[in-house]
Amino acid sequence: MSGAGSVGNDVDIDIGALFASLRRNWRFILVGALALAALVLLFCLLSTPEYRAETRVLIETRESIFTRPNGETAADRPVLDQEGVKSQVEVLTSADLLKKVGAKLDLAATDEFGKPSLLSRGLIALGLKRDPSQIAGDENMLREMREHLQVYNVPDSRVIVVQFSSEDPALAAKASNAIADEYITLQRAAKLQSNDDATDWLEPEIADLSKRVKESEAKVANYRASSDLLVGQNDSTLATQQLSEISSELSRVRANRAASEAKAASIRRALETGAPLDTLPDVVSSGLMQRLRERQIQLNTDIADLSTSLLDGHPRIKALRSQLADLNQQVRGEGRKILKSFENEASVARLRETELTRELNGMKAQAARAGGKAVELRALEREAAAQRELLQTYLTRYREAASRTDHNYLPVDARVFSRADTPAEPYFPKTLPIVGATFVAGLLLLSIFVLLRELFSGRAMRPIDGVAQAPANEIQMPAADETAQPVPGRAIAEERAAAGTEYPARPPASAETIQQIYDSYTTIGDDVPENPHSVHAIASRLIETGISRGLVVSPEGDDGSAASVHLARELADRKLRSILIDMTGTGAISRTMLDGKTVAGITDLLASEKQFTDVIHSDHYSDAHVMPLGLADPERAMRAIDRLPIIFDALEAAYDFVIVECGPSNAESVKRLTSATTQIILSVVDPDDNAVALSALDLDENGFEDVIILTGAESSTPTPPSGDENPNPRPAL
Repeated sequence: MSGAGSVGNDVDIDIGALFASLRRNWRFILVGALALAALVLLFCLLSTPEYRAETRVLIETRESIFTRPNGETAADRPVLDQEGVKSQVEVLTSADLLKKVGAKLDLAATDEFGKPSLLSRGLIALGLKRDPSQIAGDENMLREMREHLQVYNVPDSRVIVVQFSSEDPALAAKASNAIADEYITLQRAAKLQSNDDATDWLEPEIADLSKRVKESEAKVANYRASSDLLVGQNDSTLATQQLSEISSELSRVRANRAASEAKAASIRRALETGAPLDTLPDVVSSGLMQRLRERQIQLNTDIADLSTSLLDGHPRIKALRSQLADLNQQVRGEGRKILKSFENEASVARLRETELTRELNGMKAQAARAGGKAVELRALEREAAAQRELLQTYLTRYREAASRTDHNYLPVDARVFSRADTPAEPYFPKTLPIVGATFVAGLLLLSIFVLLRELFSGRAMRPIDGVAQAPANEIQMPAADETAQPVPGRAIAEERAAAGTEYPARPPASAETIQQIYDSYTTIGDDVPENPHSVHAIASRLIETGISRGLVVSPEGDDGSAASVHLARELADRKLRSILIDMTGTGAISRTMLDGKTVAGITDLLASEKQFTDVIHSDHYSDAHVMPLGLADPERAMRAIDRLPIIFDALEAAYDFVIVECGPSNAESVKRLTSATTQIILSVVDPDDNAVALSALDLDENGFEDVIILTGAESSTPTPPSGDENPNPRPAL
């Protein structure tokens, strides 16, 4: 761009003159580019065409599901990773493989691979290259093959591409396929060698393991016989099995004894208390007792029948009652016999329990001794089982390896899935692309040469004084937006104009005059009453009360919000760290502090799109900082509105004062942003405005009694000037 020079230099680059040199030298640029293109075209026509053939090899598992070892799945077999595939690329370019291919195709006898080219002969004559006649034929052929061979792995795959170039298209295809086939053969030979090595190693190992298995099993059998650890049912020793049976028998005897004692006790209690014995199940189950009970019921029935016609003293009734009494005696006597039988059963059970307990204790000692010996037996069995399992594994592997060798089944984990065909067109030289690229590159390089020559010659330089600038009174300001709301300063000016108030213009004062005016202010400042609702007074009150957060409510919109800017700048002028957070709907007040720029702000911070360092900006006209409304979607930012108190607390830790301009907010919205060090400020432009009255009533009804009124009037004590002009003049808001 013209006129973009560095400060302090007396000359600048004339962009117009610089690019004018391209128009003056267009013939030179065009002819030079055409000459380069012609030379490249001649080179392409004289060059021997090169043909390239391509063969593709896929690395994959070739083992069949029917020939895999037992229990092994396709997922268990190792598949080459990217490092393994790259290793196979190195195998394809190995010297041994290339020498075998060269010998099969007899490449050493061809002019292309056996004799040096014209360029090589020239370098040999100049002594810049070694004479191939002094090198072994295979080494020279190998070097030439490497120059014509390109092997690479296709990214993110297990495909290896083998490309071979030659002046003979048939030889290119034949060599490419031969290299891939030789690679498959080499891999099969490597697998065969590995299989042979495995069988050679497994054969003596199997013989040795067979001997050790026999010895281990013999040790187990001898130890079991010598330790009397004979095995019974459930694969347990006889001592353990007998201990279990005696324990079960003892539990049964104890249960029978307890049952007999309980039955005897119930019968004894019934005989002692005179309770009827027919209520006891064990007595009722006796056959004799059942017959006596039936006779007893019959006698009671007869007595009841005769009592209806005979008196109690009648001989017949007396005889029946006598029989009934004898019958009751027989019942009780039978009950005593049953009691005696149960007592005898309990006594026998106690004797049996004592005997079983003695036998149980003996078997416990015998089982404990057998358990100690069983530990050693299990160790011998584990060793024998491990040897047997290893022998079985070796036998299986040996049979598999021997079977594969006998039947020559050794699948290689690679296959050629795309063989090379004889190429029909040469890959070099591509005449049209090369000539076209050379022509474009010639144009670009010669244009840069002309520009640098013009720049270094000094013809593209011009003095900075030659740049004409428009007079200050002719510089046009940008047109105002008709739809934008008037800023408070403009509104005040319009009200003053409507009221007919005129302010006479005055000439600019000198530095001495301004200093005299300031001295007179400071002299009579104490006698001039200060507005208690001015910016200066409110700032002093915030400092005195120790308030660190001020929430400004402006019912009149942006007209009232302008006072927040004055308040933040007033606090900054007093050497205090202050920041203004713009939470109005329009964001106009923050743009006035940033020369109308719209940058990231509080909504971007709430939406987690920016950090604190990205949304805090410096006021262009004071030392205050400002956090504008922002660029993020307001709806998305409002979803994280609960983070506002946390953000304010973090800012209070870094700043002395945090001024939050809330615009025409209600008390319910403001309440969520308050803290112990928060002061509610009501910014008023027109006290008679209905919106101001409604906002004050809303704050009062919601418990905000200590509300400060801010009228936006400037301080009566001006800030002392530092010279004829203010280096950072503040625009009227």
